[in-house]
Amino acid sequence: MDGIISSLSHIKETATSNAGAINDILLLVEDLIMLQNDSSSFSPIPTSCQEIKIKQPSSPSGVYLLATNNGTKHVYCNMEELCGSGGGWTRLAYLDMTDATMNCPSGFRLYQSGGVRACGRERIGEASCTSVQFPSNGISYSQVCGRVVGYQYGSPDAVSPNFPGHNDINSHYVDGVSITRGSPRQHVWTLMAGLFEAHNDPQHYCPCTQGSNQNSTLASFIGYDYFCESANPADHYEVNTFYTSDPLWDGKGCGSLEGVCCTVPGLPWFNKIFDTTTNDYLELRVCGDQGGWDPENVPVSFYELYVK
Repeated sequence: MDGIISSLSHIKETATSNAGAINDILLLVEDLIMLQNDSSSFSPIPTSCQEIKIKQPSSPSGVYLLATNNGTKHVYCNMEELCGSGGGWTRLAYLDMTDATMNCPSGFRLYQSGGVRACGRERIGEASCTSVQFPSNGISYSQVCGRVVGYQYGSPDAVSPNFPGHNDINSHYVDGVSITRGSPRQHVWTLMAGLFEAHNDPQHYCPCTQGSNQNSTLASFIGYDYFCESANPADHYEVNTFYTSDPLWDGKGCGSLEGVCCTVPGLPWFNKIFDTTTNDYLELRVCGDQGGWDPENVPVSFYELYVK
């Protein structure tokens, strides 16, 4: 550590350009990461956060150096309990649009209003999905733990069967977010946006809303592995309205008919446990089954996905 402090002082005194100083500092940051990881005690370098947790149970959450099938990588490890399971979670995906330095993933469209920045599907003139994939880099896992924050835009109606594709995991089966793994796609979790919080409209309610008609047509691959909420408290909706006052899938700000939807155990975290281990990539898609004069979108402002 004394050597690193000395090197930082040397950079301050001798750096001739901002770029040179930044490169030198990045090298020192890598040294600090190695110190935190205490990688000298590992031989070979660990391949997952769970391996670190097992070998050094008191390891704190933070960035560690892991050996992957694409070389060594710096990866964030959550060493605390998540989704009812102890630490050792490897983070595969992270987005926080409250950070002004962060941008939407490639292909996503930026939506912003009232200080909210969120990333939605690009082609809102037609039914579509916009996708981003997160490789596991060879890390084997048997469960996924994550959370997503999204917003209602326009008139999403969850998984209404009025439009084609609602029984096809490869299609725009939801007004909301689809999280899958691998190819062919296997369902992990679905996060839906309903049209109304309290207005009596069973056809466009969330499936979990009292009196909804969507339960009987819910795709079998979804099952109970979904969250659903609306952000519209009125008895009507406005075209092209970005409902920023009520973030989705947090169990808060729920309408009178959304009690079951907003008391699901674990909210805002979801947890999917598999029967076997896999190293599949994860995929997050923002989907909508309608466009044209009444475009629907459910842009996301935050997500973090962990595996173990």
